[in-house]
Formats: sequence, C-alpha cells, structure tokens
Amino acid sequence: MHKVGDSFISLGFDKPQGFCDEAWKAIYQYVFALAHSDKENVFYFKDWIKKPGVAINSCNDGVRPVIFKLTRLDSSADLGEFYNKNI
Repeated sequence: MHKVGDSFISLGFDKPQGFCDEAWKAIYQYVFALAHSDKENVFYFKDWIKKPGVAINSCNDGVRPVIFKLTRLDSSADLGEFYNKNI
C-alpha cells in the first residue's frame, strides 16, 4: 500500500520498484508524456495545471483511490543515494 509522502522515480519508463501495478497502468502514459513534453509549456489541462513539468493523476481503483502528483526531474540526480535509502 502506498502512503502519503511516498516518492518513486521511474528510469526508462519502467514501473518503479514497489509501485502498485494497477496504479502504474493508470499513470504510465502521463509519465511518458511528461518526460517528453516541452519543458517550458504545460502539456495538458491548461485550465487548472499551470506549472510546466507537473501533472496530477489518479489510480482508477474506485474503492481505494490514490492521487499522484507527477513531477519531471530536469536535472541529473545521484539516484544511488535515493535507492539505497528507499529500497
């Protein structure tokens, strides 16, 4: 189960380790689009999402709904430290 504040990083658009399979099916196309979108413009829902590099999506499980804030990382990060801490 995901908890408030959980963070995941997708490398190569693969489902992050520990991420719910069904939730990934609901959001992966947005992860892909966000990663390939213009860094200066909002790529969808321009009426209520106004910040480039951000998307809000939800899991399609109506019994256990989860809302996800997707954020594109524009800079290189030392992911080794992230993975060693969060696995």
